[in-house]
Amino acid sequence: MKNPNRRFKDAVYEQFARIGKAVSSPKRLELLDILCQGERTVELLANETKLTIANTSQHLQVLRASRLVEKEKEGQFVKYRLADQKTCEFFQSMRILAEKSLAELEQIKRNFLEGREGMIPVDRDALLKQVQKGDVIVLDLRPSEEYRAGHIPGAISIPLKKLKDHISSLPRSQKIVAYCRGPYCVLAVQAVDILRAKGFNAVRLEESVQDWRRMGLKIVTGD
Repeated sequence: MKNPNRRFKDAVYEQFARIGKAVSSPKRLELLDILCQGERTVELLANETKLTIANTSQHLQVLRASRLVEKEKEGQFVKYRLADQKTCEFFQSMRILAEKSLAELEQIKRNFLEGREGMIPVDRDALLKQVQKGDVIVLDLRPSEEYRAGHIPGAISIPLKKLKDHISSLPRSQKIVAYCRGPYCVLAVQAVDILRAKGFNAVRLEESVQDWRRMGLKIVTGD
């Protein structure tokens, strides 16, 4: 029989492993990344991840069983949110570790962005000064509910699907900086492509709102 010390250690690491098993699926990681932006219904999460509602619910149940997310019913809809901000910090730490450890990740990103203009990472310190001076226009391309949950100070909310309707209202005399959910979100990439095709001086900001929060920079909520 195992001695008490060994039983204790085995029990502890078994609990740690529950988190590892919960995040062992690429789709569950994507769900966590989206929920870092704010709460979502199952239907919206299914649409974002291109999964069926049934498969999305199954993945969410696994995350919920490991206490990473929680749910609440509102009328006919079920909304999910992160159980704690620490969950998002965990996801961010895992992403940073992967970026440092896996050369394949950088190669995938390089291949995707190759040939696209305006994709060179923006110096966030210089950007902050430009935003404060009003020298640039900062666009938040995420859905409006994500913008309200938290955004970069001074950013204007124009969800990607509405960008073409608002292009005529954007000034051509100023640089436009587009951002979304971080370095692996394609909303800002598509926005920069659209804006540059129309003759705007547009660039992409890789950092997300969560990255700014992690760096101790100010985040604004509401409209």
